Amino acid sequence: MDGTQTLPAPATAPTRPPERPSRATRPALAGLLLATAALYLWGLDASGWANSYYAAAAQAGSQSWTAFFYGSSDAANSITVDKTPASLWLPALSVRLFGLHSWALLVPQALCGVAAVGVLYATVRRWHGPVAGLIAGGVLAVTPVATLMFRFNNPDALLVLVLVAAAYATVRAVETASTRWLVLAGALVGFGFLTKMLQAFLVLPVLAGVYLLAAPTGPGRRIRQLLLAGVGVLVAAGWWVAIVELVPAGSRPYIGGSQGDSVLELALGYNGLGRITGEEEGRVGPPGGAAMLGGGTGVMRMFDERIGGQVSWLLPAALILLLAGLVLAGRAARTDRTRAGLLLWGGWLLVTGGIFSFMSGIFHEYYTVALAPAVGALIGIGGTSLWRHRLAATRRWSLAATLALAGALAVTAWWSWTLLGRSPDWYPWLRTAVLVAGLAAAALLVVADRLPRRVAPVVVAVGAAAALAGPVAYSLQTAATPHTGAIPTAGPAVSGGFGPGRAFPGGGQLPSLPGGGQLPSLPGGGQLPSLPGGGQLPSFPGGQVPGFPGGGGPGRGDRAGGMGGLLDVREPSAELRALLERDSEDYTWIAATVGSNNASGYQLATGDPVMAVGGFNGSDPSPTLAQFQEHVAAGRIHWFVGGGGFPGANGGSTASSDIAAWVAATFPAQTVDGVTVYDLSSGKDS
Repeated sequence: MDGTQTLPAPATAPTRPPERPSRATRPALAGLLLATAALYLWGLDASGWANSYYAAAAQAGSQSWTAFFYGSSDAANSITVDKTPASLWLPALSVRLFGLHSWALLVPQALCGVAAVGVLYATVRRWHGPVAGLIAGGVLAVTPVATLMFRFNNPDALLVLVLVAAAYATVRAVETASTRWLVLAGALVGFGFLTKMLQAFLVLPVLAGVYLLAAPTGPGRRIRQLLLAGVGVLVAAGWWVAIVELVPAGSRPYIGGSQGDSVLELALGYNGLGRITGEEEGRVGPPGGAAMLGGGTGVMRMFDERIGGQVSWLLPAALILLLAGLVLAGRAARTDRTRAGLLLWGGWLLVTGGIFSFMSGIFHEYYTVALAPAVGALIGIGGTSLWRHRLAATRRWSLAATLALAGALAVTAWWSWTLLGRSPDWYPWLRTAVLVAGLAAAALLVVADRLPRRVAPVVVAVGAAAALAGPVAYSLQTAATPHTGAIPTAGPAVSGGFGPGRAFPGGGQLPSLPGGGQLPSLPGGGQLPSLPGGGQLPSFPGGQVPGFPGGGGPGRGDRAGGMGGLLDVREPSAELRALLERDSEDYTWIAATVGSNNASGYQLATGDPVMAVGGFNGSDPSPTLAQFQEHVAAGRIHWFVGGGGFPGANGGSTASSDIAAWVAATFPAQTVDGVTVYDLSSGKDS
């Protein structure tokens, strides 16, 4: 054996032009995009409004350009959603063009998903070839949480598309040290801020670091270019923020999710550092809310019962291929594209996944869709790179590449078997088939050189089928299941987690509080007892459990995706709807109610503005009691609907409780189909 250690040359030379698609590649890409479109569009209207909170805001934006610009919850512009508004612009335009229905709301999300798959393919193909690009796009398409979110109207669909586009622009910038492409990458990340605030910035250090490492120009120019890209981020993210902060508060809607009517407070607090530290004023749940809304923190969070089935099917393989690919890159040139690609997507995965794993604030399973492009890219890049090393490198490195590929496949088979075992009654045969096929393919891969040449493609096909069977099955189940509410989850119900038709783990039990405590049932007055440490959850106006107009409870098995039932919305009855619509043209708001989810149900049913008192949780100081009394005195609000919200939650405002108490003490109540309503036009109750 040769005593010297010859490191392999880079799989793709830094100056090599992008590999052009072959004749077979174009039909394959077209098939991938068509299959993705079918998966994301099939039966889309079954989910109704999906997340009614954002559906109502899109409806408002379709009726009022002011609501469109600010992201208001209602067309009369009382309060905004608790996010920046970019994710609402596409569905609002769609509703304006095609009318208010499920397809108008959700098709833009599905098209964002198809576009994200296409852009990821284009990004990976430029440096790593069409096969790697097809694998990357395919993995993204069938990741269960991606199937969920590209069929849903949360902000994450547009965010993923924008960030993948930013990665594409970074790749183009690295190729020729292009300032224009780098500034575009920065601007796209800045636009991502307008989609979902600081989450967009998680990839920013990775994109900048890859350019600083791999761009074919001097260090001084690289730094100057990155500073210009930073200006692009600031301008793209800051123009809207500047306008909102400069417009007088009385001339715009209240900024939902903030306690001080400030978008900067919202970005840096509730939707920013508060998600990391757990200190989020106005959110639902006890301090350190991960135990209630995100599970335990730590290295294994992405693999636990709640999150594992959403995104982690190929995550172990992606990490193995990332490490093996970097080792095999050896001492390649600084500008080596294979290593740069691995660092880009590996950094994306590790930084974003690391923050998700350890953030102590509100965290939901569907956030992990941000990891799916990186997992797909690493599988595509790592798999094809190691396959080339297996065929072309020295014997030692060929064996190392083969073992890494076989190991990644074997681990994937075992992990799929584990994940499928968390839903033991859901197609139990699939679990065994995946394990047997995956381990057999991994074993044959090790000795593939000794087998007939015709066998190798069969082994690869069987291995790929075994690796993808689990996520494909979960994705198909997700597409076949309607999802509504605020916190959807992909796939079937699992032990220890949430899933469609199961409002809480354990067959309906509320999740544990810190220290193992359990939220007790509501006494007759609607007041929850003290939390551990003396904290108190607020009373609910009218004694109703929040979020359920018409007396609905959590966990509608046919439509709610997991804990989404907790914040799900039911349509008002025909009688209640007719009551709310009476003389609607005479009022700015046909009704007011505590909490945006309550308000959205009535607004979507009637098509008229409904004031969401206190915003999403009912804990924002908008309006104050004095402001509400002024609106009532001026005849702007017709009805007040009881129930809803979490007023005063975690240091938030109690204005909504004060308003509900004043209304109950001042105006006569009537009950319509189990819902308490107050006629604010009737004068004081004597």
